[in-house]
Amino acid sequence: MLLIISAILTLIMSIVHSALGELWILRPLQQSADLPALQGSRSATRRTLRFTWHITSVLGIGISAILFYFATLPELTSSETTILKIFSATYLISFAVAIVGSKGRHPSWAVFLIVGILLYLAAA
Repeated sequence: MLLIISAILTLIMSIVHSALGELWILRPLQQSADLPALQGSRSATRRTLRFTWHITSVLGIGISAILFYFATLPELTSSETTILKIFSATYLISFAVAIVGSKGRHPSWAVFLIVGILLYLAAA
């Protein structure tokens, strides 16, 4: 059950990241005249911002799929447990970066913390 909850939270966070990021961050940035010209054009800057933003969500969806898969296994091998420990550490580091970087204002820190703890417990 810990892996299912972790997978669902990761999936939701990934979808929300793309959707709200598009509305609240990318679209306003795309309209800004102050964007630097990467590779000689502001169009390249806009494309780079958009694909790098959404690729993060794609990676989160991939991690969610792995967690869903692990949840279907009757028993985890030591390799799979190690992967969960790595994911747990990654989420806990992401928690620290998000809470410090946003001074606690960005809600992602809570999801990172919860998932990091759940994955740690699932790997134990």
